Amino acid sequence: MTTILAVRARAAVAAGLTLGLALLGAAPASAVGGTPVTPTELFNDLQACSTDQNAPVYTSGRGGVQLEGIAGSTDTGVSWVDEQFQLWPVADPTQLITGSDLYAFPGNEASVTLGNGALTDGRTYAWQARTVDAGGTASAWTAPCYLAVDNTFPSQAPTVTSANYPQGQADQGGAPIQLSFGANGVSDVVGYEYSWDGEFGVIGGAVMGPHGIPQYQDPFGPDARFTVRADALGGSGSVSLLPPGNSRYLRLTVRSLDRALNWSPPTVYTVYIKPDFPAVVRQGHSPQFGKPAPFKLTADPGVQAASPVVSFTVQHWNGQTQSTETVPASGNGTAVVTETLDGAYGDRLLVSTTSANGWVSSQAWWDNGYLDTSPTVTSDVYPENGSGGGVGVPGAFTFTPKINGADVASYTYSVNWGAPVTVQAGAHGVAQVSWTPDQSDWYDLEVYATTKDGVQLAPYDYYFAVN
Repeated sequence: MTTILAVRARAAVAAGLTLGLALLGAAPASAVGGTPVTPTELFNDLQACSTDQNAPVYTSGRGGVQLEGIAGSTDTGVSWVDEQFQLWPVADPTQLITGSDLYAFPGNEASVTLGNGALTDGRTYAWQARTVDAGGTASAWTAPCYLAVDNTFPSQAPTVTSANYPQGQADQGGAPIQLSFGANGVSDVVGYEYSWDGEFGVIGGAVMGPHGIPQYQDPFGPDARFTVRADALGGSGSVSLLPPGNSRYLRLTVRSLDRALNWSPPTVYTVYIKPDFPAVVRQGHSPQFGKPAPFKLTADPGVQAASPVVSFTVQHWNGQTQSTETVPASGNGTAVVTETLDGAYGDRLLVSTTSANGWVSSQAWWDNGYLDTSPTVTSDVYPENGSGGGVGVPGAFTFTPKINGADVASYTYSVNWGAPVTVQAGAHGVAQVSWTPDQSDWYDLEVYATTKDGVQLAPYDYYFAVN
């Protein structure tokens, strides 16, 4: 989520406490000099304080509330001061809760946490801060800030509906999913959070700016992701979503949030989208190995009708490497792409479309099946799966390609997993080597070809015994 600077209300300096509250005692501070300055930049639970009793900041008070402000002194040489805080329920100012930061650095945020386990759900509280120097001289209290404690989670899961992708049927893809979220009778819902994977992250919070001033992250701000603000307190929200990835069975998990960001039970909304992958058709006859082959790509008609397809994404897997390219689509949602089919075990294409509105289709798969590119190995002296020759008797082994011989540059072989030896291929891609055994045993001759384009083909294991 992009950080958004929260709107801040700078507390006005109060002439004095008029609520009849006792002053807090002075605390240790650095050498007396200058005059204490009433704290500024007041925040509660990282949100800017509200000086309007009718518009308090809502927060969860389960672990107390964090209060902070910047204390100061007119003497720039003062190293630290005592920043004092007091908190009380608006309905009963006699229930005063106090605390202080004895070593607050002037010009930087200092904080305390008050009311852990002592704050009542549903109550509105006021709080103030002041600066006290080493001599006990105190600044004026700040104007009261107001917060409301809300520890109650929304009791009902939100409602979720879609006009163009209703549940319980297969829907044509191509258009963004229009979704409406409802509070389901919960009166203090302020927004909704949604997730495609069923997991929710941390919402709200702040990053620290200069001097430790919180920069609150509005969970429903214009740059927020995966949330939407309700159109009114307890109202509804709407979003237009494009599905993630290539899956066409979708599960969207939604929960509502109240003013203190307490969350409701979740609602799961499922969408099933009809197959919307493009057609992939190889043109002409089967190409020779390593030769270019043209393919015609055609967008799904329903996807094309919803929003014109602007491109095709083609992933080519050949068993050893993977490449991806984007091919522009014509106005009628078609394109022609040429791919060199040089996979040692065959080739696979995965093709999807991207529409003008951002919709990405599911992937079409095309492959040419299993392709045997291993060489043929023959020997008159040492027949395959048989025995022959003998110790010290040389044998010739001939390597012949199964693919177009003109494409083969060399063969690499090893005997019983020993050091590999590479020999150049001759005319028509054929090569012959001579090997002499030094003992009677079974042997494994493993050999593979490499093409002139540097593609390593499939290996072949030739088993034989020496008499």
